[in-house]
Amino acid sequence: MDLQEMLDRAGTGTLHVEEGWGQGRATYGGLVAGLALAALRAELPDAPPLRHLMVSFVAPLAPGSARAEVTTLRRGKNATQAQAHVVQDGQVVAAVLAAFGRERASTISVPHESGAMPTLPEPETIEPFPHVPGASPDFFQHVEMRLADGGFPYTGVDTSHLHGFMRFREAPPVFDERHFVSLADAWPPAVIQMLSQPAPGSSLTWSLEITDDVAAEPDTHWAYAVRTDRAEGGYAHTDARIWHPDGRLVAISRQTVAVFG
Repeated sequence: MDLQEMLDRAGTGTLHVEEGWGQGRATYGGLVAGLALAALRAELPDAPPLRHLMVSFVAPLAPGSARAEVTTLRRGKNATQAQAHVVQDGQVVAAVLAAFGRERASTISVPHESGAMPTLPEPETIEPFPHVPGASPDFFQHVEMRLADGGFPYTGVDTSHLHGFMRFREAPPVFDERHFVSLADAWPPAVIQMLSQPAPGSSLTWSLEITDDVAAEPDTHWAYAVRTDRAEGGYAHTDARIWHPDGRLVAISRQTVAVFG
């Protein structure tokens, strides 16, 4: 079952996680969020565009069957808010809050001056992260990341930022909110480049703010930049930006990451 089939099936509320999407002992967090969003969208087909997604990774989601329990919290004229719990073996493994909102007429316009896309080389000039079975996360076989600035994981460097591009290795037939959410969490925690050897680490929470239309050609290279605001006591707090190739800032991504090393 490929990504599109998993997303389509999630629309029924019954989830299936295919083998090969692992990240340590858990399923890759972007896929977890994408499946939850697919279930939310199926329950709310007329909801306006996604504006914000808040994900709490409660426990590891294993390959196999799970279900999504969707609750509509409020459906207003312009905004709709809902939640989805991903449940496996009777336990909530992820809790997702989503806010959908229609565009409104407003005299306020603030350009994203502090979020301008960094100058990056052409994506095709950068070799993508390799997928090394048994060494790199399983889901790297599905997601292509090209590092333009920053360090590779576990190389013991002093930097704690990453710049680069991402897309799916096999382009899906279409690319919409569900695919964008499934892709946006792909990059490894920025701080693990500072470690000299592998150590466990995982996202505790993930907040994704959608600032512009994310529908695109399925093979689009999305530009990505993340910085670490602070890391102390085994937790790192990161702030990321994602751009369409035309320079539009389309998303702001924030994470709290637990690092055991």
